[in-house]
Amino acid sequence: MREIPVTEVGPIFIGQTENSEAATGCTVFIAPQGMRAGLDVRGGGPASRESQLLNPLMAAQSIHGIVLAGGSAYGLGTANGVMRYLEENGIGYDTGYALVPLVAQSDIYDLSVGDASVRPDAAMGYEAARLAMEAPNYQDGNYGAGCGATVGKLAGMDYCMKSGIGSYAVEIGELKIGAVVAVNALGDVYDWKTGAQVAGMLNEEKDGLRSTAEYMRQSYAVVENKFTGNTTIGVVLTNAHFDKAQLCKIAGMAHDGYARSINPVHTSADGDSIYAASIGDVAADQDLVGAIAAEVVSEAILRAVENAEGAYGFPALRDLKGQ
Repeated sequence: MREIPVTEVGPIFIGQTENSEAATGCTVFIAPQGMRAGLDVRGGGPASRESQLLNPLMAAQSIHGIVLAGGSAYGLGTANGVMRYLEENGIGYDTGYALVPLVAQSDIYDLSVGDASVRPDAAMGYEAARLAMEAPNYQDGNYGAGCGATVGKLAGMDYCMKSGIGSYAVEIGELKIGAVVAVNALGDVYDWKTGAQVAGMLNEEKDGLRSTAEYMRQSYAVVENKFTGNTTIGVVLTNAHFDKAQLCKIAGMAHDGYARSINPVHTSADGDSIYAASIGDVAADQDLVGAIAAEVVSEAILRAVENAEGAYGFPALRDLKGQ
């Protein structure tokens, strides 16, 4: 098994745009010939669009795009711009009267980071789709949906850290599996290989870390409003051939990657979601791909915090390390 760039997993194109001043952005995945996709949502507060398309009982067997964005529910209009770009370029489901591109979307809550009045919109989605097809520009860090991402927020934004978007992919023979994750968790981030906390809630002096789980144990009183800005969203990509039902299961197994790397995770104040997309025809065992998907998701989460840069008054991992 060897590492490869996530952009080499298959015929899918990734574009990103962001408004770095307002601390928000979007990351768009486009499969011109369509991709089979499933979805598993574990958090209690998701902001999503067209999620029912990925229900195995629904008629559509493939979709054309996936959007990860900021802006919470306000950012769901981003997909309108992606659809417009796809329609203009002849990509979509032919209804006989018009092409209808099928685009699913999930958003993080980043309104507490920069300018809450600025959210990803159709214009941003159109540009990200254009870049995906004409000048793919994916990179880890403070980009796209990760522009305004932060972690460790239970004690308030004064004690959180800057996070971002991260990716990781591997190849085993012909089989390729990768993940892209925008890490915006209520909880802390851990190195899944060592168990060490690497990002999350800052201590009182703001020069090191403390455990959100331990902080929660200090009192069992009800916290009325945890929505200081949460949700981790990601896309698992593989060139193996699976149908929607199998991909929903793979997405569910990939959530193990969240559980290994984020604590607490899947809370009522997170909208944790994972898409799994099949963009190839390699024959592979579903459970093997699901198990590896959890590993690449965990590593993508780690890459997100490792590549984030301190911004908006929030330090990043590299700041704590003195880099």
